Amino acid sequence: MLSDTSMLKVFLIEDSLLLQELLGGILGELDGVEFCGCAEGETEALSRLAEMPVDLVIIDIELKQGSGIGVLDALQTDSGLYGSPDKVVLTNYAHATMRQRCDRFGMDAFFDKSMQINQLIDYVNEAAARKQSSP
Repeated sequence: MLSDTSMLKVFLIEDSLLLQELLGGILGELDGVEFCGCAEGETEALSRLAEMPVDLVIIDIELKQGSGIGVLDALQTDSGLYGSPDKVVLTNYAHATMRQRCDRFGMDAFFDKSMQINQLIDYVNEAAARKQSSP
């Protein structure tokens, strides 16, 4: 059994309840990953992340309230409040302009929601392995 400090803490910001359930289930089953929950809007997400810093945040761009860009901006500009989680964008708007915009806000990885879920899971697995092997 892994200690709490060696587990990769992951939080999902996604407005689709179906994707929340699907990804939450998958993430919760990954070795070395502690799935810490979901939020469907910017304000809720930032409030939860301020209370519970995590290692990796998966962020949709289109949210029920606010936007993923707003979340990226807050995470980049206020690391004292949110820590320094990896910022992973998962979106249906996976065009070059959106990728560049997310890059300006310190995004660590970018995945197309319609075609790259497996690559996202691989990324999370690799991050968990790195966390477990770090001192």
